[in-house]
Amino acid sequence: MKKAIIIHGYFTYENVMDPNKNTPSNHQWIPWLSKQIYIRDIFPIAIEMPRPWFPNYDDWKHELDRFELDENTILIGHSYGGGFLVRYLSENNVQLNKVILVAPYMCIKPEESLDDKQQDPTFFDFKIDPNLAKKAGELIIFKSTNDNPDIDASIDFLQASIVNTKLITLENRGHFTTATMGTTQFPELLAEILK
Repeated sequence: MKKAIIIHGYFTYENVMDPNKNTPSNHQWIPWLSKQIYIRDIFPIAIEMPRPWFPNYDDWKHELDRFELDENTILIGHSYGGGFLVRYLSENNVQLNKVILVAPYMCIKPEESLDDKQQDPTFFDFKIDPNLAKKAGELIIFKSTNDNPDIDASIDFLQASIVNTKLITLENRGHFTTATMGTTQFPELLAEILK
């Protein structure tokens, strides 16, 4: 059975600890996407990553390592989760069905970090595998025309560093959050999963 593993991005401490807000894996478009792929016989796994307000690579890797990754696996990462997947796939020998990065963040310019958050300086301390796309049938990157400059820089860097990426640019989606998209639905992402 095909499965899709979804990795959320960075969340503030205040947001995560607010008892009236959803957990990161139940936020933005992730619940909608999980339902849409589930009813199409693709098993969704939205991982709750530890301490998303100060991500630690080894802790996040430990969570992903709990799952079997194979030719029936689609990996989807949003923002920090996308950057995490780039490192994970650069450092691990796996063969996947597809990898989709939604507005991936790579901390290209630490002095202009996303939302001025504190970051673990070792999280993105790795060498990108230029042949990373060969580990999947396809490597897709979603970009918005009005995202943050650090996301644009990250995407430009990834496209220059990895051979055979497919870029999908969408108009005015911001950082692909509910607030910037104006919806919890993400039909373009669903379409790429189902291809």
